[in-house]
Amino acid sequence: MLNIKQSMVFAKHNLMTKLYFFLSIFSFSILLSQKTDSANLIAEVKIDVYKKPSTLISSTKSVSVVSRDLMIQNIPERMLESINQVPGARMEERSPGSYRISTRGSTLRSPFGVRNVKVYLDDFILSDASGNTYFNILSPELIDRMEIYKGPESGDYGSVTGGTILLKTRDSNNLSANLSTGSYGTFNQSFDWSKKSGKHFFEVFQNYYQTDSYREQSKMKRKQIFFKDNFQYSEKGSLKFLALYSDLDHQTPGGLTLEQMQLDRKQARPGTATLPGSKEQKAGIRNKMFLAGLSNDYQLNKNFSHFILIQGSYVDFENPFITNFENRFEKNFAIRTHLNYEKNWDKVSLAYRLGFEGGLNNILVKNYDNNKGYEGNPQNFDQVKNASGFYFLSQKLNFNDRWFTDISISLNSNSYDWKRLFPETESGKMKFKNQWLPNFGMSYLLGKGFSVRGKIGKGNSAPTNEEIRASNHEFNTNLNPEYGWNKEIGIRKQFGNFLFVEGSYFDFLMKDAIVRRQNEAGQEYFVNAGETVQKGLEFLLESKNFDLKNDFFSRFKFRFSGNFYNFRFQNYKQNGNDFSGNDLTGVPKTTISSLINFTFFRKFFVDFSHFYTSKMPLNDANSVWSKSNLVGNIQFRVPVNLDQTKLNLSFKIQNLYNTDYVLGYDINAFGNRYYNPAAKRNFILGVEAYF
Repeated sequence: MLNIKQSMVFAKHNLMTKLYFFLSIFSFSILLSQKTDSANLIAEVKIDVYKKPSTLISSTKSVSVVSRDLMIQNIPERMLESINQVPGARMEERSPGSYRISTRGSTLRSPFGVRNVKVYLDDFILSDASGNTYFNILSPELIDRMEIYKGPESGDYGSVTGGTILLKTRDSNNLSANLSTGSYGTFNQSFDWSKKSGKHFFEVFQNYYQTDSYREQSKMKRKQIFFKDNFQYSEKGSLKFLALYSDLDHQTPGGLTLEQMQLDRKQARPGTATLPGSKEQKAGIRNKMFLAGLSNDYQLNKNFSHFILIQGSYVDFENPFITNFENRFEKNFAIRTHLNYEKNWDKVSLAYRLGFEGGLNNILVKNYDNNKGYEGNPQNFDQVKNASGFYFLSQKLNFNDRWFTDISISLNSNSYDWKRLFPETESGKMKFKNQWLPNFGMSYLLGKGFSVRGKIGKGNSAPTNEEIRASNHEFNTNLNPEYGWNKEIGIRKQFGNFLFVEGSYFDFLMKDAIVRRQNEAGQEYFVNAGETVQKGLEFLLESKNFDLKNDFFSRFKFRFSGNFYNFRFQNYKQNGNDFSGNDLTGVPKTTISSLINFTFFRKFFVDFSHFYTSKMPLNDANSVWSKSNLVGNIQFRVPVNLDQTKLNLSFKIQNLYNTDYVLGYDINAFGNRYYNPAAKRNFILGVEAYF
């Protein structure tokens, strides 16, 4: 019976896949015969590059833009659906509120959260000084647009080997409210007001989200409020203020073994003879974070300008876990400043930037026994201080609007001071060797809408505070930063005004790669994994929105992207085991995503998306592998115009084919508890009102 059922499921998936690609090819043949307009060429999309704007076609960077059209594919809980449409980027969800984001396989070291990927919010820095980012505090509805930079960008963004994400909030007038509800007790409410008033541009955003979720011990609540004021106080100067408060509370069900998942995929991690389970211990995370900052941008004269920002944040973090109850109190301070010079001649333009970015991270960590969700006897009290920063110099030199260069170098420093306060008293220091990180990129326009580019750069990523002092409560003074050289080439081609194609190949040799491991109690710790060789091909095809001059089948747009990776360990030996030559843990060789937007009757919108993920090794020994999966989502959207109000009604079906799959594995998990089952087919109904 099981084989027959599996065969039927496979046949259903195969049929739907064939139907989907048939529709794609059929629609593509239709659009080629249609007249198109010349507006909104994808190649001419502007990217910010943190105040170094350029067009996408001329950029030397390996960058992808997540537009508003992609952002509306997300469900209210997360940004997974839009990020996973980007080649080379991947967002995983172990349970609601517990996310990982990787660029080019950088989740090796992330049990949860975002590490080794630098994140900025407008002008401001969301990542702390050690490189850890609480990405899950943000509502997707706050973000209007994203730019995702893949690979080292040390000249402007400092010492990361994974990549950089720039998050942008609204920059135009808006007054809207959103309500949605769905499966598993999901409820979402948000409000956004943004308006230009005189010399000010204000935005106020508020969000409340909750879900009971699909597994035991995986409820989630998030409350958030955001305020910004962009003040253009003179023709030469602008002052920006930002404040963000988020209160996140989510339960953590824990990983299952394969047998446990097959028996009951909704259960939380059960107890054992020696350890209680997640439900009994009321495992979860409660994170309250406040961030505020002020920036000033001033044009000194025709050629020189200056930018500076200062910001601070406070984090109150609680984590009742299987073996302990952790309280963490974090104080963060950061500054970024740079002096800019620009000069233009007839056929040459030159720009320099000299600057500094630095941060301080001060954490008090208190661990207690976990008495079924309540603090018990104290275990360890520790204080960890981190200071990091980098000086950077970058140059952009462009010739004849055809040859574009971007050269930069940064000097990066990172150090830790730690002190054990209880049960005994001890202290120590760690200072990593300063790193010079050069980066060189070039692109050349072969013709209108057709460019080739090359890039080489060195990346370095020091351990975060949660890796220096991991959940096993030990200070890992033997952990080294990972570093390596990345080389890549790419092409971008705009076919007429209807199709944009991009492809890139990279080769990244990384040394001392940081890898996560687990002990018997489920506590994590980290080791250096020798060398890794990471080679990959990434591609994107995206059309514009075609007007088919038909009242029934009115408009059509498609997006197709993916990557093919060959990532392997090299010279990696651990505890007498030689993993050299093994595939990199937790990185699929192939991921392919697609999105087709249909418009019927000129006002009925259908968004049809697919995500394919190949199998991947779940441990360094490559003895356990995941299964490949194909997940489909569909969204229906209808606008309704009232007197002074426009309503957007939406209905989302997630996991359309009811696939059994895992959206976030616990790699190298002790006891083979790798699996965090994802939700089966579920529904979300929403209404967004614009006033």
